[in-house]
Amino acid sequence: MKNSSSTRARITRRLVLPAAAAAVVGAASLTGAGAASAHVSAFAPTVTQGGYGVVTLAVPNESDAAATTQLRVTMPGDGLASARPETTPGWKAVVTKKDDRVTEITWTADPGSAGIPVGQFAQFSFSGGPFPEQETVTLPTLQVFADGEKVDWNEPTPANGTEPDRPAPVLALAPGSGAHGDAHQAATTATPQAAPSSSSDSSSTADSAARWLGGIGLLVGVLGVVFSVAALRVVRKNGRLDA
Repeated sequence: MKNSSSTRARITRRLVLPAAAAAVVGAASLTGAGAASAHVSAFAPTVTQGGYGVVTLAVPNESDAAATTQLRVTMPGDGLASARPETTPGWKAVVTKKDDRVTEITWTADPGSAGIPVGQFAQFSFSGGPFPEQETVTLPTLQVFADGEKVDWNEPTPANGTEPDRPAPVLALAPGSGAHGDAHQAATTATPQAAPSSSSDSSSTADSAARWLGGIGLLVGVLGVVFSVAALRVVRKNGRLDA
């Protein structure tokens, strides 16, 4: 009887420990994927080089204790000839100009508004242009929290592609036709909350791949636990029969 109990114990350890480890690895992979994507990003599928279009900023709240109450985005180059913020309920937008060019747009949560609560995100859009005639532009963004903390998303991505701690939002601009009037007209009919394409933000592709890998790892862990439970039932049943 003692030998039978020892055998069952060894089988239990061999089945349960690897399955538990797989579950932990899968969960960690999924969590890591989410953390890697939690920074301010910008999407603008309709914007071309030298043209007009709608830009949307996705702003997650990374704070553990305070809501986001203000957001300030800096326009590329020496500013844009035109930039109009979209109406956002609960927020007031102020456009800053220098020499008749828009240099910044600042959104501030209304008094009594929840802002962007902990664990949530919000989107802020503006229509403007013409954008510089170059392949990519950055939109340095300052995020301010209710407790006074400030996070400046303004760090450029180095040539080796390693993402900095606080990367500035980057827009990839497709070649334009030079027809600014047509592009400006297209901007007025574009959907402000347009979803990002894989070509407009290479980091979104990496984040998606990381989430898939994390999900697969978690699934493997769950299957391992299910297999272990089934095996334990067989072992216990055999033990009762031997007894």
